[in-house]
Amino acid sequence: MSCFDQILLRPAVSVPASNLDHGPNSLTAYVGHTPLLALKPDADNVRLYGKAEWFNPSGSVKDRSVFSILKTAGAAGLLSGKTILDSTSGNAGIAYAMMGPCLGHNVTLTIPKNVNEERKQVLRAYGVKLIYTDPLEGSDGAMRKARELHAEKPDEYFYADQYSNEANWRGHYETTGIEIWEQTHGAVTHLVAGVGTGGTIMGTGRRLKQFNPEIKIIAVQPDSPFHGLEGLKHLQTSIMPKIYDPDFPDQTVEVATDMAQKVVRKLAREGVLIGPSSGAALAASTIIANDLDSGTIVTILPDGGERYLSERFWEEQ
Repeated sequence: MSCFDQILLRPAVSVPASNLDHGPNSLTAYVGHTPLLALKPDADNVRLYGKAEWFNPSGSVKDRSVFSILKTAGAAGLLSGKTILDSTSGNAGIAYAMMGPCLGHNVTLTIPKNVNEERKQVLRAYGVKLIYTDPLEGSDGAMRKARELHAEKPDEYFYADQYSNEANWRGHYETTGIEIWEQTHGAVTHLVAGVGTGGTIMGTGRRLKQFNPEIKIIAVQPDSPFHGLEGLKHLQTSIMPKIYDPDFPDQTVEVATDMAQKVVRKLAREGVLIGPSSGAALAASTIIANDLDSGTIVTILPDGGERYLSERFWEEQ
């Protein structure tokens, strides 16, 4: 891969009309419109592109779903006088923390205590209220705590509930899927995306299937319950997100944490800094590519690597 031809296309930015926006200089006006990076697979006659979601204002793919959730809730009058509440493993929380002040709302987040220090520091910088949960319970424990808080004080909180909120996947249906179709000029044959809430793969995949039912949708998840891929769920041992249909993907690929980290280190040496969940998506894409005679694979790269620089895997060879 050459650093000089990484960016395939970045769509022109249009400013969506919403009560979250404050004109063309608002950060929320720049949610989406992320570039595709041209990556080189080992397989011949296969094209591989990564959707660089760290170009979003808060630095991750979660800007799309959070923007959609808050925009929908605001239009329905559900935010009035309330604190925004949700569970998070980090990136969605950062998106809430960035957008909450645009609406004049406080933000409270439940988050596993073992989330890495960079994410905690970013959230502290935004000034949101953090409620830490048992690290052994992962994202499920954070979800249960958020539900408990909302049940205790329903009039105080707007519980965004990203795992069950239909606006989550619709944010990708209305943006990500369309962008990928246009950026590849309709040539995409495979979508590869990790599963956390399920919003990215469900929304993007549904839109792409409408454009071309033959496009294959590939889900990516960790290969074990205890893993280091923040933002992804091992679905066999986790609470199934309400918005995720496990029968929707054409195939599911499980990726080991050390394999994802190896991909992250390798790509960094080539000039692209990505996070472990992005590494897992690329590792799965390589598996898919090696089984193809030809095709165009697009994989979702949820975030960059800056939020993981304290992780020990960088020291490995």
